[in-house]
Amino acid sequence: MTTTHGPTTHGPTTHGPTTQGPTGTAAGSRTGYHVADQAAVVTSSPARRALAALRVTFGLTFLWAFLDKLLALGFSTGAGPDGAVDRFGPAAWVNGGSPTEGFLTFGAAGPFKGFYNSIGGAAWADWLFMLGLLGIGVALTLGIGIRVAAAAGTVLYVLMWTVALPPDTNPVLDVHILGAISMVVLGLTLAGDTWGLGRVWARLPLVRQHPVLR
Repeated sequence: MTTTHGPTTHGPTTHGPTTQGPTGTAAGSRTGYHVADQAAVVTSSPARRALAALRVTFGLTFLWAFLDKLLALGFSTGAGPDGAVDRFGPAAWVNGGSPTEGFLTFGAAGPFKGFYNSIGGAAWADWLFMLGLLGIGVALTLGIGIRVAAAAGTVLYVLMWTVALPPDTNPVLDVHILGAISMVVLGLTLAGDTWGLGRVWARLPLVRQHPVLR
């Protein structure tokens, strides 16, 4: 019996041209499962710039929170309930103040209130919180280590969300959840490549060996 073979049809994507990303890397090329360039994930240039602006804004927000708690600049830390501001006063971390005591001791509510009350003002909690603010802020602002910064930022936002449950303005959602989702988006889209040092960072030998640092 004779078997008849019909013509093989090739779709337009089978033999189409390879699109080159801004760094000369083929869009869609991967090292393992890690995308090599942001253009392979976000093909729209305006979208990449919007993500970069979002990244820098979040980075500066983290850095400002760090500086305010470090030095008591009066926008949150150092501002009294009567409206009086004591900049660089005893509330500053450098002057012995605790960046976690006020929020975790007096702001906690809900099912985890007892836990957060117990760690508010602890030295290890202060150090972890401040190092987190600084590290995430620097990484996001410069566009380096976006995956690690995004993961750490997501964890920090979720933990802060659990301090006071339910939120005041919504049964479930608040700015901390929005912040956590934004961190995930920035990490998945390699947002440090645009208006940042992400591409330079990606070429470092350590980062090439451990793409999670990308």
